[in-house]
Amino acid sequence: MTTTTTAYEPNPVRGPFNAAFFTVMGGYLDWLMRSRKQRVFTDLPGEIVELGSGVGANFRYLPPGTRVIAVEPNPAMHSRLRARAVRHKIELELHDVVGEQLDLPDASAEMVVSSLVLCTVPDPARVLAEIRRVLRPGGRYAFVEHVGAKGHPVLRRVQRVVRRPWAWMFEGCSCERDLADLIASAGFASADIEEYHIHSPILPFNTQVAGVATKRG
Repeated sequence: MTTTTTAYEPNPVRGPFNAAFFTVMGGYLDWLMRSRKQRVFTDLPGEIVELGSGVGANFRYLPPGTRVIAVEPNPAMHSRLRARAVRHKIELELHDVVGEQLDLPDASAEMVVSSLVLCTVPDPARVLAEIRRVLRPGGRYAFVEHVGAKGHPVLRRVQRVVRRPWAWMFEGCSCERDLADLIASAGFASADIEEYHIHSPILPFNTQVAGVATKRG
């Protein structure tokens, strides 16, 4: 299923660049985040909703036969996403809407996952509200995201210096958001959030959070 939206405006440079970047760099980025993804992407149901599926980087964590309702508004990602779904034996339902306006019924999902998504959306609080809306009572939201560098003044300065070119290059991505507090205050019954630091030459990317939030039953 594909749904159109006017809220996302494809860019002829950024869109294809991001599709190529995450295809080429996918293995390296996964190596950096693998231990956290293995921790939070566990006990997966047979159907999940994934926000910002990109080129399918998280399909490697899903059992064959999993049905993925993939929310990915960047059309430049779609061909790679479909190809990787076939390769990993994933049943794919593709929606090209934005996270602030999910075209899914209330209380229809047992699990929602995302990685490197809340940094890019214009309104992460509204996306979290949409996640809560579509989750069933007791449903889970698993996430791995990069955040502002609290407690790392040098890295925080780097994030501020590169803020504008970084956002232009990576589809509006903000490398300074305090997503841990945002998720913790989003109205979930519980939120198990780990803040951690990875070591890579991509400095603005190195402060991260991972965890699972659960909707009130």
